[in-house]
Order: sequence, then C-alpha cells, then structure tokens
Amino acid sequence: MNEFENKKILIIEDDAALRKVLDDKFTLEGFKVLESANGVDGLEIALHEHPDIILLDIVMPKMDGLTLMKKLRETNEWGKNVPIIMLTNLGADDEKINWAIAENEPAYYLVKADYTISDLVEKVRERLARKM
Repeated sequence: MNEFENKKILIIEDDAALRKVLDDKFTLEGFKVLESANGVDGLEIALHEHPDIILLDIVMPKMDGLTLMKKLRETNEWGKNVPIIMLTNLGADDEKINWAIAENEPAYYLVKADYTISDLVEKVRERLARKM
C-alpha cells in the first residue's frame, strides 16, 4: 500500500481537458480525487470534504483562485492549514500572486508551462510528506 493511498486531493481547474488528465494521473497514483470546474463549487467541496491538499487554478469563472484561497484561509483551522498548490499561467514576477502566496501559507504555485504532470505529482507528494 502506498503512503498516499486514500489521500484526498481536490483539483479546482476550469480547463476540462487538464482537469481530466490530472484526475486520471492522481487516481492512478492512488489518490482519492475530487474535482471542480469553478471557484464557487470548489470552495463548497473543500469545506465539505476537507481534502488533504488542493490544486487550485487562479483564473477561473465565478470565483478566482486567489479569492477562494482567501475565503478558505478565513474559515476555520483546517482551512487555514490545508496545503494549496496554485496552478497559473502567470509568471513568478506577478506581484499579486507573490503576495497571495506569502499571505496564505502553506501555499505554493507552479506555472503551468514550466512543469509536467509527473513534476506536479512529485510536488504534491513532497507537500503531503511534510504533514505526515
């Protein structure tokens, strides 16, 4: 049995093709995958299901990822501490993102063009290992 089996990951991503690829990959890796296509539904799922980690797109309909993260951090102890990996097409020099990451620890970001799905799985495992 792998140490990440039955760990819940919530993928909040409006790009249906990317969401499907991530769902398939994390399911194969033994994770229990939850998913949402927008920030409003994603926040509701997060608060109800309490996933072990969240992959969060920044630019989405209904509620953007930065707003969702802020609301989550304000809710309760779980919401303050759940690891979030932001997925973005925006660069690291974007001041708004850097500020949001710093303000909302534990939060990290990956620029979509700069990583592979395997890199993302590794990052998720690394983050979850810190909590175990």
